[in-house]
Amino acid sequence: MVLSGVDWGPAAQLAAIGASVAASFAGLMAWRQRRSHRSVHSRLRALTWLTLFLTFDLIVFGAFTRLSDSGLGCPDWPGCYGQASPLGANAPISAAQQALPSGPVTHGKAWVEMLHRYLATSVGALITAMMLWHARLALRARNNDTGVCPDTHGQVWPAWTALIFLWVIAQGAFGALTVTMKLYPAIVTGHLLGGLGLLALLAVLARRQTRDAPHTPALSARGRWSVRAVLALVIMQVTLGGWVSTNYAVLACQDFPTCQGQWWPAMDLTTGFQWQRELGQTAEGGFLPFAALTAIHVVHRLGALVVVAAVGTLAWRLWRHGLPRAGGLLAGLVAWQVASGVSNVLFDWPLAAALAHTAGAALLMGALAALSVVTPVARPGLAGDDRGGMLASR
Repeated sequence: MVLSGVDWGPAAQLAAIGASVAASFAGLMAWRQRRSHRSVHSRLRALTWLTLFLTFDLIVFGAFTRLSDSGLGCPDWPGCYGQASPLGANAPISAAQQALPSGPVTHGKAWVEMLHRYLATSVGALITAMMLWHARLALRARNNDTGVCPDTHGQVWPAWTALIFLWVIAQGAFGALTVTMKLYPAIVTGHLLGGLGLLALLAVLARRQTRDAPHTPALSARGRWSVRAVLALVIMQVTLGGWVSTNYAVLACQDFPTCQGQWWPAMDLTTGFQWQRELGQTAEGGFLPFAALTAIHVVHRLGALVVVAAVGTLAWRLWRHGLPRAGGLLAGLVAWQVASGVSNVLFDWPLAAALAHTAGAALLMGALAALSVVTPVARPGLAGDDRGGMLASR
């Protein structure tokens, strides 16, 4: 299908594949829910958790796509040489692989890239369905005399799901730019942050749909702001981590805790943190100096010290003041991040450690985002109590 000089055929085929995958997952979920006679609220929550799980998978698989150098396995977008799958693009892929066997285009890399796009499209389809479902239930609630849609406990979030829908559209645009701009570091980093942001938005929705469960502890207003402050630090650190990864600066330091045998090696901070430049180049078009890569790596390490201290303190306070599971989870995740980060340095950036580091960052952001919307304490005597003003049981 050609419209205004643009061939939309591959895009339509890709959307159909993603919708089919999403329908398969949603159909299985709906079948299980019907067999157990779950309420509308339970089915809404199940759809959110399914989408959250697949978004986490998408983030990890996106990291695998980048780390396996498959980001340009199909050098066009949304299809692969104008086809919906590498099967239809066999001839151009073979020609590119024969011309440059170790280059960015091979049959294996093309499949990795397209599987990533299929998974991304299926997540987009689920989010679209979620938005439409919430909008429909909100409309029913408006037409209901009580103002509440039956069997949803009043927990319908049309505005929030619309925001998630708009976010995933923007994320798709960043994915297209990642390919068309040939792995431009700022775009790749933005794409990673967009994926993690999407996960955080879905985690907030999932938390809101479960926060009325019995025996759920509640944060004071000060406690919630503490969580949000730590979340802001983690977002900044994840941005630095994305910048390290997209510039391939992990191996600029191959020892720990020192770097290149020094506590403060030679660094070029100005060049390292120039955002408007091509991969491996300076803003002026020259080769990126090794000192710039060192600067990127060392700044990420320094940020890690701040984040470990902040998350560790928050975990201790949560553990002490009534949320031992949340505190233990945060402590475990920050330990996971330290271990996987150090492993990347000491073992020459193995793929398993790199993926574990990305997965840990996603889980940490999701956990903090969910905690940031834990129900605030409003009753007298509970906010700012003698246990530090952090938490109280509902």
